[in-house]
Amino acid sequence: MYKEFFGLRANPFNVNPDPRYLFLTRHTEEALACLTYGIQSRKGFVLLTGEVGTGKTTLLNKLMEWLRVQQVATAFIFNSRMNVPQFLEYMMADFGIPCDSKSKSQILLKLYNWLLDRYRAGETAVLIVDEAQNLSDEVLEEIRMMTNLETFTEKLLQIVVVGQPELEQRLKNPNLRQLRQRLTLRAKTHPLTTEETRAYVAQRLRIAGSNGQPVFDPEALAAIHRFSGGIPRVVNLICEHCLVSAFVDRQKIVTSSVVEAVARDFDLGDTSISAGVAVASAAAETQPSEKLDLVSALKTLVSLADRLRESEQDPKEGKL
Repeated sequence: MYKEFFGLRANPFNVNPDPRYLFLTRHTEEALACLTYGIQSRKGFVLLTGEVGTGKTTLLNKLMEWLRVQQVATAFIFNSRMNVPQFLEYMMADFGIPCDSKSKSQILLKLYNWLLDRYRAGETAVLIVDEAQNLSDEVLEEIRMMTNLETFTEKLLQIVVVGQPELEQRLKNPNLRQLRQRLTLRAKTHPLTTEETRAYVAQRLRIAGSNGQPVFDPEALAAIHRFSGGIPRVVNLICEHCLVSAFVDRQKIVTSSVVEAVARDFDLGDTSISAGVAVASAAAETQPSEKLDLVSALKTLVSLADRLRESEQDPKEGKL
C-alpha cells in the first residue's frame, strides 16, 4: 500500500522470518558461528536460546539456507506439542527416511543405519527442534538418547535445540541433568542496542529498495527503540504501522509523534521509563549496608516523577 509512496520494492517490516533480512550484530554473528561450528565439527548437541522476538527463527532460517547449499540432510521440528511417537514419525518423514513400522526400536534402527551410511559417505545430518521449551520431559529425554547415535570418535546426528529462556530454567531440573551435560555449545540472541536499532531499520529499508533517503527522523528512531526495547519483532510492528500512518497522512518523513501514536495504539510502554522505575524500586529496597538509605531512594523517585511530568507536557523533549 505504501511501497510506491516511499520508493520501496517490498514491505521492509514484514514479521516473517526472512533470512534475507538477518541483521548481524555481534551477538548474532557469534550465535551463527557457534551453530555452524557445532555442526561442522560434529559436536552433537547445540543449544540456542533467546527472548521472544529476538530473531531466533530468522537465524535458524539462515542456518538452514546454508545447510541446503552444503547439501546437508535436515529435519526441522517446529511443532513442539507432540508425544514421542509423533516426534519420531515427523523426524523420519522430514529426513525422507521410509519406515513402515511404528515400533520405536525399528524406527531408531532405521535411523541409525541411515546415519551410518551418510557418515561413511562423508555427509552430515542435522535435527533442528524449535520452541523446545514446550517439549515434554519424555521427548527431551528421547532427544538426549539420540546423542548416543555415534561412532567411537564422532556423533552421527547433529542436534540444534532452540527455545526461550524458560528452556534454560527447565534444563536446570535434576531430572534433566543428563541432557544438560550433553550440551557441548550454547548460543544466545539478544535485544538490539539503540545504535543497532537504527542500523537494523536502515538495513531493512535498503534491502526493500530504499534509495537512501531518510524515512524515519532521528527522534523517531530513538522512540522506536524506547518503545520496542530493542526487540526486532516489535521494531517491525512499530515501523510497519508508522509507514501506514505516514502514508495515510501523506507524510514523507516519520516523526516521533507518529511513533508515539502507534505505540499508544498497541499499548507499548516506554522501556526507558520502565527501566527508570526499576532502578528507583531497586534503590528503595536496598539495604543500609549498601550505603543507600530511604531518603536517597525517595529523592530518586521524586526526580523521576518530575521528569515524567515534563515528558507529558512536551513529548518531543521529555526523554529519560
